[in-house]
Amino acid sequence: MSSEHDWRSAVSSLDRYENIQKIKAAIEASDPASQSAQKEAFSKENEAYKNSASIGDYNAICCVSPTQQQPPSSPPFHQDLGEQDEAATSPGISIGSYHGCHHVAGGVTAEVYRAQARALKVITETRDIAPHDPFREAKILASLTSKGSSSNIIPLLETFRDQEQRFVLVFPYMPLSLESLLARREPVTRAQTRRIFGDIFAALKDLHARDIVHRDIKPSAVLLESPDGPAYLSDFGTAWHPAMSVATEPADGKILDIGTGPYRAPEVLFGDKAYGPPVDMWGAGAMLAECCREPPRTLFESRAAHEDGNQLGLILSIFQTIGSPTRESWPEAAHFRTPPFEMYRAFDVREWPEILPEVESPYRDLVSSLVKYDSSRASASEALDILTTKCH
Repeated sequence: MSSEHDWRSAVSSLDRYENIQKIKAAIEASDPASQSAQKEAFSKENEAYKNSASIGDYNAICCVSPTQQQPPSSPPFHQDLGEQDEAATSPGISIGSYHGCHHVAGGVTAEVYRAQARALKVITETRDIAPHDPFREAKILASLTSKGSSSNIIPLLETFRDQEQRFVLVFPYMPLSLESLLARREPVTRAQTRRIFGDIFAALKDLHARDIVHRDIKPSAVLLESPDGPAYLSDFGTAWHPAMSVATEPADGKILDIGTGPYRAPEVLFGDKAYGPPVDMWGAGAMLAECCREPPRTLFESRAAHEDGNQLGLILSIFQTIGSPTRESWPEAAHFRTPPFEMYRAFDVREWPEILPEVESPYRDLVSSLVKYDSSRASASEALDILTTKCH
């Protein structure tokens, strides 16, 4: 039996996630109209974990019997019939102790499989993939879990090596992403936007308070339990951590090859290696603008990463959309490795009512506070406050 001093070491991340889901289910059962069940459950479990004197006290608060084996949690989403039929007709593959795994997505460094209520990120490439680092990703997520991070950061449940000795990260499976929601080409309602971006800003507020920079804010990194949320920030493979990254990337010498397409911040395009959390806020602002447009479409245009001229094309699109920066509007850029002044055709500054004419002023003002050249971009905390108090 665990002593009062070491009982927390016997509680895994998976145990904690299961307990949060149990508490959430109880809250929703007592109040089906609750819009904050996930956050309330996270807060209750986190308080129990921090303050309980023993595992018995912790389990009692979480309504978990200490002698009863915990069953697998229900998927935090509704499975549609198509998904059930696919799983029923295909046996899938085995990855470690997970059976019936079905491939759902792939990328440069990893393949993602679904095993019922779990998503398995199988690392397939570990050489010459900087700034991607799956081992650092796991350490960052583990540290966030142990320190009681935002409930809107996807929890890492476990890691292991599979039969081929590939590194595997295990997460709760989510059926949607903001990318798939936008791909429907249907308007995203303002209620959806408030809920999803409230969760995004809450996650970024937590990250930035710890001086962590996500560095790849994009729709596919925002996972959804349903079209109405809640939303979870994921994909920490290129995240910068002040302690875990500094040996290879000092704070003023970070890698510039970060971000994805139309969500990349302009400072990295012009060689500012001392960038910080504002690069995440630019990406969030670009996503917000995309969600507010009808039909949804990106604010900036960018060629695929493998195409020649993709970076120059993005710079041109940014300048054409919001206007070219000047030494007055972006004084910090004068010290960048490649200052953006007098090297490109100058485009007149455009006002946001012209850029987003179909978007209501509170949302448009929030976008404009994020998608701006200088370092006075709204912080995640400020953006969350604006969203909750002014955007209805």
